[in-house]
Amino acid sequence: MFKSVALLAVVVLCSTVSHANGNFPKGPDANLTPGALCSRADSYRYPEHIKYCERDVSSSQKAAIFQKYDQIGYRTRSMKRQAFKIDHYIPLCAGGSNSPQNLWPQHESVYQITDQLEALVCEKMAAGRLKQKEAVELIMQAKNHLDEVPEIQKYVNSL
Repeated sequence: MFKSVALLAVVVLCSTVSHANGNFPKGPDANLTPGALCSRADSYRYPEHIKYCERDVSSSQKAAIFQKYDQIGYRTRSMKRQAFKIDHYIPLCAGGSNSPQNLWPQHESVYQITDQLEALVCEKMAAGRLKQKEAVELIMQAKNHLDEVPEIQKYVNSL
């Protein structure tokens, strides 16, 4: 009986570790989601007058993004859909595009880390304290190196 309980505990632990390490991407895949800027502007924003695209991602586009990521080894479609959003690698507020090259399935454990930084970066762009080029670099760095988000956020706050 004890061995059965111990074995069950090991199986649960291993599946939890597997879930945390490989079922979903921690950041965008560089080949599938290199990032893309808005090319056909709906409007222009900020003192820098960057191109802004309105949010326009269909359900079928979202499904295709999940499928592409699962084809390279993730298992996003076997997880709860509510645990994900289709993220714009370069956020729309920073001039990002709705194209597939800018979209990826972002797990809630990741967007809880990055969303606040995105809002802050765009706030600084609106205030004219941060140019698009640097904003995009900071966001890309953060989404590819989640452990650096606190330091990046501290820097952006200082602007």
